[in-house]
Amino acid sequence: MNVLGIETSCDETSAAVVRGGTEVRSNVVSSQIALHRDHGGVVPELAARAQLTAIIPVVEAALAEAKLELDEIDAIAVTRGPGLAGSLLVGANFAKALAYARSIPLVGVNHLEAHLYANWLVPPESESTQPEFPVLALLVSGGHTELMLMTGHGRYAHLGRTLDDAAGEAFDKGARLLGLGYPGGPAIQQAAIGGRTDAFALPRAWLGESNDFSFSGLKTALLREVEPYRLPDPEPEPQDDAPFRKHRPPRFAETLPVADLAASYQEAIVDVLAVKTARAAEALDIRQVVLAGGVAANRALRERLAGEVDLRAGAMLRVPALMYCTDNAAMVAAAGYFALRRGAQSGWELDVASRLPIGGSDS
Repeated sequence: MNVLGIETSCDETSAAVVRGGTEVRSNVVSSQIALHRDHGGVVPELAARAQLTAIIPVVEAALAEAKLELDEIDAIAVTRGPGLAGSLLVGANFAKALAYARSIPLVGVNHLEAHLYANWLVPPESESTQPEFPVLALLVSGGHTELMLMTGHGRYAHLGRTLDDAAGEAFDKGARLLGLGYPGGPAIQQAAIGGRTDAFALPRAWLGESNDFSFSGLKTALLREVEPYRLPDPEPEPQDDAPFRKHRPPRFAETLPVADLAASYQEAIVDVLAVKTARAAEALDIRQVVLAGGVAANRALRERLAGEVDLRAGAMLRVPALMYCTDNAAMVAAAGYFALRRGAQSGWELDVASRLPIGGSDS
C-alpha cells in the first residue's frame, strides 16, 4: 500500500510517499527557518501563508521523487493536530479536496503519534527490523515531552509528561537567553562544543520517583547566570507599520562564557531525560526504547540515553534517522498506514485540533 503523507502542523510543508508503513519512497520538506529566524520564533500567520503557496509544488515533488502517479496512491494521511490551527487547515483542506476528487481513502493522523512512527521508517529497498512491543517511548517534540509505554499499534499508556516547559521549549528559550538565535536546539548544541558540562551547577527537577518532567526552573537558573553579563538595550528604533516585529537579540559583554553555559544547560536537560527514561525501562523490564521528536536529533541526548538504558535496564535504544526527527510527512504516512490497518478512516467531516493528545479526545 502506497500512502501519501501530508504534514503542515507548524512551519514546515512536507509531503511523502511511504509503502507498507516502513519503506520511504519520497520525503520532500519545504522549510521556513529563514522566514522566522528574524522574529525569534514561528509567526503563525506567516507560516500558514507560506504553506498555501508551497503545498501543491511539494506534493507534486513527492510524487515525482517516488516515480508514482496520483492514481497509484492507495490512501492519503494528513496531520490533523496538534499544531497551529491555520497551518493545520492548509494541509487538511488540501488532503480532503484531493481525496474527494480522486476517491482515495483519507485518514487524519496525530502529529505526536507520527513522531513515534518515525522509528518504523527505513530507506528504500533496505532491510531493517521493526520495533518489538512493548516499547518505552520518550517523545520530545516542540512543546511536548512525554514518556509512554506503547503495547501495540495505537495502544498507549502515559507514564509521565512535562508539568511546565517541555525540553524543546527549554532549548528554544535557553538559546534566546544566550542570544544564539532560532531554532534553539541546534544553536545550543553547536555553541556547547568545547564547553564544560560541569562549569555551572544548574538544577535538575527530579520530582522524586515521578516520571514527570519540569524545565521551567532550569530556564530561570540560566537567566540568573547570564544577567550579570547583559548590556543595556540601545535606544528603541521608531516603530513602523510592519505587521510582524523583528526579534532583537540581547546584548552581552564579551566575557560571557557562552560555550560553558550552553554545555551545562544542555547537560542539565539531557541528564533528566536520560535518567528518568532509563529508570522507567528498568522498573518495567523493557528491552526496547525509542526516542522521537525534534529534540531526538540532539547528539548528546542520543549518546547519553543509549548508555543509560543499556546500563540500567539492558535495553536497546532505537532512534530515527536525523531527517525523520524533525517534522516530515514520511512519519505521517507511516502512522496513517498503521491506523488504516486498524480500521481507522476519516470522512469529509475531518477537522483539525490545535490540541490533540495521543490516544485521547480533542481538548
